[in-house]
Amino acid sequence: MRHGRALLAVAAITVAAAAAADETWRGEIALEGRNFPASPLDGSQHGANLSISGNVEYYRQWDDDRQSLTVKPFARVDQHDDERTHVDLREAVWIYADDGLEIRAGLDKVFWGVTEVFHLVDIINQTDVLENPDGEQKLGQAMLKVSLERDWGVVDLFVMPWFRERQFPSRDGRPRTQPRIDADRASFENDREAYHPDVAVRWSKNLGDWDLGIAHFHGTGREPMLLPALDDDGRPVLAPRYVVIHQTSVDLQGAVENWLWKLEALRRSGQGETFTAATGGFEYTFYGILDGSSDLGTLFELMWDERGAEATTPFNRDVFAGVRWVVNDVDGSEVLAGVVSDWQNGTRFLNLEASRRIGNDWRVDVQARWWSNVDDDDPVFGLRQDDYVELRLTRYF
Repeated sequence: MRHGRALLAVAAITVAAAAAADETWRGEIALEGRNFPASPLDGSQHGANLSISGNVEYYRQWDDDRQSLTVKPFARVDQHDDERTHVDLREAVWIYADDGLEIRAGLDKVFWGVTEVFHLVDIINQTDVLENPDGEQKLGQAMLKVSLERDWGVVDLFVMPWFRERQFPSRDGRPRTQPRIDADRASFENDREAYHPDVAVRWSKNLGDWDLGIAHFHGTGREPMLLPALDDDGRPVLAPRYVVIHQTSVDLQGAVENWLWKLEALRRSGQGETFTAATGGFEYTFYGILDGSSDLGTLFELMWDERGAEATTPFNRDVFAGVRWVVNDVDGSEVLAGVVSDWQNGTRFLNLEASRRIGNDWRVDVQARWWSNVDDDDPVFGLRQDDYVELRLTRYF
C-alpha cells in the first residue's frame, strides 16, 4: 500500500503539470481474446477469456527541448482473472538532457539485453506476468538515473528507492502454474522489505559493428524464489521469496554483413550459491527473398544456467530455433515462429507471433503457444494443459 500511495502522488504531480501546459496526447485501446483448447488442470479455470485494455500517453517538451515529461497510465478489465483487472501507472518520468548529460527521475522503463527468447541480464524493471507470460512486458520502476556520454562510452547510474513485487494470476487465471503462485504470501530477506534501496551502474559503448554493455546491480532480485506454502483454505500454493543479490553482467551484439550475433551473460550471488548463466546465438537474414521486398531471418540461441534443474527459470539447458519473416509492406506485416527445446529432458515450447496494421489506426496481433513433451520435473510442468491462441485488435488514437 505504501508504494501504491507513492504512485498516486506521482500521478497527481504530473497531472497538475499537464494541466498548466500545452499538451500532446496519444493512446490506444485493445480488445483481447484467448482460447485454451485443452481442459484446465484446476476446475476453477476457464476455457476462453476476453479482456479490454487501454493506455494514454501525455508528452510535453520545453526549455529548448532540454526538458520533457512523459506520463503513461494503463488499465485492463479481465473477464475471469481478478488479479489481471487493474490500473497501473506505467511511466511518469521527467527528463533533462544537455551536452552529453541526461537526468531521468520518476517511474521509468530501462531495457538491457540483446537476445530474442530470454532477456537474461534485464533486471531494472519488474516483469509483468499478468500481461503476458513471455517476460516482454514490464512495470515502471521508480528511479533516479544519471547518464553521461563521452567518447569513451556511456555511463548510467541508477538509484531505485523501492521495489515492485511481481504479480501473478489468480486461482481463476490462465495460463498459470500448478500449484498457483500466491503473491499475498510474499516474503523478503531484508527487514526493509520492498523499500531496500537498489543501485546499479552500466557502461556501454559502440565498437564499430559491435555494441558492448557491462553492468552491476545490487538490490532486491526481481525474480523470486518460489517456496511451498498453504493458502487460507489449506490448498498448496507457491510463496514468492525475494532476496538481496549482486549481479554483474555483460551484453554484446554485433552486426556483421547478414549476421547479427548476440550474447548475454551474468554472475549472481545472493540466491543460494553464486552462479553463472549465459544465453547467446545469432540471426542470419536473407534479404529480398524470392526476388521480392520481404526478408527472412533465421534465429538460433542457446540458454545455459549453472544451477541446472535448481534454476529459478525454465531456460537452463535450452536451445531455440526460429524464423522471422518481415514483409516490408506498408502495413508492417511480420511473423515470428520458433521452438525452444530442453536438451536434457526434452520439454518443448512452441511460439507463433504475427502482426499487421490495418490502415493508420488499427493493428491486429495473433499469438499462439504450445507446450509439448513436458517433463514431470520441468518448471513449466504446470502449464502443460495451458496451450492457447490469442487474438488482439488495437485501435490507436
